[in-house]
Amino acid sequence: MPGQKSSERKPVDHKSSLRPSFEQERLGMLVKRAEQAMVRAKSAVLKSVGLTPSQYVALFELDQQPGITAATLARTCLVTPQAMMILLKTMEQQGLITRSSHPRHPSVLELHMTEVGREALHSARERVDPIEQRVLGVFSAKDMVAFREFLSRFIGAFEAK
Repeated sequence: MPGQKSSERKPVDHKSSLRPSFEQERLGMLVKRAEQAMVRAKSAVLKSVGLTPSQYVALFELDQQPGITAATLARTCLVTPQAMMILLKTMEQQGLITRSSHPRHPSVLELHMTEVGREALHSARERVDPIEQRVLGVFSAKDMVAFREFLSRFIGAFEAK
């Protein structure tokens, strides 16, 4: 600048120039905090039923799609096939699920919920539903449509090439 000596310049704060903007940082943190709050609340009530959140999601999906394969269940639950196999082994040992050969494709194993699994899912839903209703209760129907759209766009921003 004219009339300003180089020794009078303000020092550059290199740390702040490397940080993401406040809005970017806060949005990511808000999404993470929202997820963690939901998982904590659900984990606490599921513990009383003897289920983990992952087991609850797997049972929920098995209720919707009886007879699906472990690979399909892994994709639906957003976990790796390896993680799903570990989860299924534990669930089978607990008597929550069974695995059986597909009638026409003997090398394909179908997954089914046992009566113990159905009872656990029913008890879990009784405890999880009020948590989800509490969240839905703070948004109008219009808000929920917009919220879902915003979250879809948020996800899409990371999946874009």
